[in-house]
Amino acid sequence: MALQTQPEVVRRRFSVEDYHRMVEAGILGEKDRVELIEGEIVEMSPSGWRHARCVARLNSLLSRGLGPGLLLGVQVPVKLGEFGQPEPDFVLVPEEGYDGSHPGPEHALLLAEVSDTSLAYDRERKLPLYARHGYREAWIVDLQAEVVERYTGPSESGYRFVRRFGRGEVVESEPLPGIVVAVDGLFR
Repeated sequence: MALQTQPEVVRRRFSVEDYHRMVEAGILGEKDRVELIEGEIVEMSPSGWRHARCVARLNSLLSRGLGPGLLLGVQVPVKLGEFGQPEPDFVLVPEEGYDGSHPGPEHALLLAEVSDTSLAYDRERKLPLYARHGYREAWIVDLQAEVVERYTGPSESGYRFVRRFGRGEVVESEPLPGIVVAVDGLFR
């Protein structure tokens, strides 16, 4: 009896350059809710009303704490090396560092993901990548548990420090002490 072998599945990784060429060629358009994660084009979860409402509230709350020279990007792509360009819900950068390219870890002061149905994916796939690439601080707004998780101390193996903030608490950015968000303001 002959053993049948399964052919090995070969995946082709796309670089950020390939990804941009697909956009320029019209293969991917603005209506395609995708991002590039480790060379794979990944479909993003659709935004439900809870996600949209929380993004709007967090945008308002973060914007109030911004001083001059800081920009708050909403769903702006960030750099993750040659094979990654995710789109966190928020990225906070100094205006002077936003020089016509997507922000990288050397410029971004804070990344934030608002997570409802994408919570496991954001925690297990995206956060380790943000840490490995050196993003200083990342937040996950967990809509189901109504908490904000602040991740700091990036390393190759992930963020070294995690703190959860619940109702009645205030989240303050470590690199930007003026950025303060009352958790209750996100979940009214």
